[in-house]
Amino acid sequence: MSDLSNKHIVLGLSGGIACYKAAELCRALVKAGATVQVVMTEAAAQFITPVTLQALSNRTVYVSQWDAREPNNMAHINLSREADAIVVAPASADFMAKLLHGRADDLLSLMCLARPIDRVPLILAPAMNREMWQHPATQRNMAQLTADGAYVLDVGQGEQACGETGDGRMLEPEEILEGLIAFFQPKVLAGQHVLVTAGPTYEAMDPVRGITNLSSGKMGFSIARAACEAGAEVILVAGPVHLPTPRGVLRVNVRSALEMQAAVAKHVGAASVFVATAAVADWRVADVAGQKIKKDDSGQLPQLNFVENPDILAGVAQSARAKSGALYCVGFAAESHDLLKHATAKRERKGVPLLVGNIGPATFGLDDNALLLVDAQGSQELPRASKLTLARQLVDEISRRLEKV
Repeated sequence: MSDLSNKHIVLGLSGGIACYKAAELCRALVKAGATVQVVMTEAAAQFITPVTLQALSNRTVYVSQWDAREPNNMAHINLSREADAIVVAPASADFMAKLLHGRADDLLSLMCLARPIDRVPLILAPAMNREMWQHPATQRNMAQLTADGAYVLDVGQGEQACGETGDGRMLEPEEILEGLIAFFQPKVLAGQHVLVTAGPTYEAMDPVRGITNLSSGKMGFSIARAACEAGAEVILVAGPVHLPTPRGVLRVNVRSALEMQAAVAKHVGAASVFVATAAVADWRVADVAGQKIKKDDSGQLPQLNFVENPDILAGVAQSARAKSGALYCVGFAAESHDLLKHATAKRERKGVPLLVGNIGPATFGLDDNALLLVDAQGSQELPRASKLTLARQLVDEISRRLEKV
């Protein structure tokens, strides 16, 4: 199933140049499995035509409260009762001020006011000039709308249509989609603080060469996203990978195993869950050359001496907080063969309650994976699926285990 399967979204457009982004958002919502009913203000229709949104949503677009297609002339009731959520994107400063005061002089604002507030959430994606965004009145309105139960997304930063640069841009469609998907996920980790490591480490030989591995970081990034979706505060310590940071996650970039160890030590004190997904290099070069190591005509390989890197997971698992149950540790094992045997041995050696194993060569760089969960009671397979799907399943498993701690 897609992320928004069986969800019916009313997509509202208020007036603003960001209406052009609503077309792509509508398309993305449909692609994610949702049915979409578009409702526009008359001002929005000055920026993008209803015909465009009708083609993308495959549904008639509503603009006027007096639309004769509704037999009872109550579009604001009929449309709001069918919705799983009302998403207003763009939400202009004027429209948000209108909502704050309960004004309802067009179909979209009337529908937001008339929705069953206990079961139809209102999600707003603000879009306006940077000065309008920073104005105290706008910030007060945002705070009060949040207090009244609306879910107000943040804004983007960058060049604006007016030629100025700053905060106030509407988020990109994929960012709004990610936020909406997260909104619907069960909040099984609410109140938890999760620290995740992800990706490879890079151990320098000289200024231009180094030792690393094939870990893409995708599994760890998916776990960070799934934990954030589940309501946790998440810090992601990421090795050298080129992946976008999941929305709502604080990212700390590192390169080497020693840098990763230092970052973990800095943040683990506030964590209640530690998930060590990173493929940390076992060894590093003892003496990194200050200049590029040149080959000569001797045919001899350069002499490199290695030292063992610290075991980050084992170190955390042996801490007083982990042993007392205040910190729940999850380890990962990327193996090439005999997965159950090696994962079981690694769990016991590291001293963690849960060890997640996978076959590295079968998953590095890919968007899917298959996992083996190993704990004191035995093992459980999570069949091959997308890494985000598996991450959500793992988060559910962690939440159930936390209840027993």
